[in-house]
Order: sequence, then C-alpha cells, then structure tokens
Amino acid sequence: MGLAPLFNLYRLRGPDVLDRVIALDTAYVNSIALIVLYGVHQRSSVYFEAAVLIAAVGFVGTVLFAIPAARRHRRIGRQ
Repeated sequence: MGLAPLFNLYRLRGPDVLDRVIALDTAYVNSIALIVLYGVHQRSSVYFEAAVLIAAVGFVGTVLFAIPAARRHRRIGRQ
C-alpha cells in the first residue's frame, strides 16, 4: 500500500490528460483503501463513513474531469 501513491505520482506526469484523470481516480481508491485499513486497525466505524464520502466525491470528480477530457480527446483524434 505504500508504493501505490508513488506509482500514482508517476502516472500523474503522463503524456495525456486521460492518464492524469486515471491517476487521480486511482489516488482516490488508494486513499479509500488506506482509510479503511486504518479503520480496521482502530476498530472504529467513523473511518468507514469517511471512506464512503471520499468514494462519492472521487466518483463525481472523476466524471467531471473525464467528460471534457474525453470530448477533447475525440475531437483531436478526428483531425
């Protein structure tokens, strides 16, 4: 779990906008996994609620970033 953020940082420098969107989405998933693992360790349900909130925000954020990026990618690909 400690190496996953390093791989995300590498992908964030990707050559394409869609690579960056995928890296941000993966960063959300990694943060959710770390929070859930910490919640299991602490035996507290508060961390699980925080993980659900981060998942909801991450999903909405990914969709908001991906739609314009995909449109731009299609428009550039047609030329």
